[in-house]
Amino acid sequence: MPSIRRILHLAPFNTSGVPITLVRAERELGFDSRLITLGRDPRHYEEDICLDLPFLDFAGTRWAKKLFSHPDRLQVTNRQKIPLQLPPAWTPHSRMENWLVKFRETLWQKKIVPAMAAVDFWNFDLYQLEGGLEFYRDGRVVRELKGRGKPIICLYTGSDLRTRGVIPEIDQNADLNVTLEFDHLTLHPRLQHVFFPLDIRRFTPAPPRQDHRLVIGHAPTNRAAKGSDIIIAAVQNLMQEFPIDFELIEGLPYQEALRRKAHCDIFIDQVSELGYGLNALEALALGICTCTALVAGFAEKYPDHPFVEVNAENLREKLARLCRHPEERARRRREGREWVEKMHEARQVVRRIHELLGDQVRVEKRKTPNGNS
Repeated sequence: MPSIRRILHLAPFNTSGVPITLVRAERELGFDSRLITLGRDPRHYEEDICLDLPFLDFAGTRWAKKLFSHPDRLQVTNRQKIPLQLPPAWTPHSRMENWLVKFRETLWQKKIVPAMAAVDFWNFDLYQLEGGLEFYRDGRVVRELKGRGKPIICLYTGSDLRTRGVIPEIDQNADLNVTLEFDHLTLHPRLQHVFFPLDIRRFTPAPPRQDHRLVIGHAPTNRAAKGSDIIIAAVQNLMQEFPIDFELIEGLPYQEALRRKAHCDIFIDQVSELGYGLNALEALALGICTCTALVAGFAEKYPDHPFVEVNAENLREKLARLCRHPEERARRRREGREWVEKMHEARQVVRRIHELLGDQVRVEKRKTPNGNS
């Protein structure tokens, strides 16, 4: 197969900024990398080519899903579930859902076709589908790409695989399946785990605060998935013993959320069974002592992780210890930043994905402006 020079990412949204972070990292490594998103993420992450397609995520779509989709696809919980079928797969739950999907895609074609022509869609060397999705649920674009001998990567990032599952016509044509979520390894027999990509240079740790009051932060995008009720109750209880300000960061534009997070002494990501997310990584990169539950098996595979491992039962006890021991918070601040630089730096994640793909295609090592590959 030919070497890889041009890479196209296709994503429903620029979720958590992950797709654009990968694109920027690939560009720094010398690749010609582009990103097409179907719609805009409400947190205002950077876009490259956004199609602004209708009927993606608005009140009418959510209402229709409740009526015509499988109820399990609408439930985002903090529990790890093993489906009967591996990998779980999406199929229309009803005739009406099938009709609505096809009707929506017919409307979308008016924007998709000219956008594909404008970006010279068929002449990229590698295609990466974030969330395992393309433009159409029947996989027609992926089938055409395979017919042209193009390599395809599916990258899963969260509830895409847990609640929706793979799109069979896409999954069977993917050359490589990778995931940022450790718990996904139980859901798909052909998945490889890679770390969340982060541009560490965007995060400057603030000096330790001298205020006698501690700031504890939590930033849920979905309270049920994060176990937020348990976290809020534990912090409120702790306020009776320690001088604490609780920073609940919710429903804010990304930059404002990041600004508030940077002022925290302790950050709590989640107490679920699904592992840490980008919120936790950003906290580590900002030099914040970070608490989270971890997926079973993660600590054994990565024993040098810097997290304060918590669960619903021991959360208050672990927080109280951190409140009493500033030296432990300081150590965790330092170790957390170092670990993120080592494991989650975006260019390292890109290199790892390309290594995994290397058995299928030759990924050319490009020269960056400073002469490094």
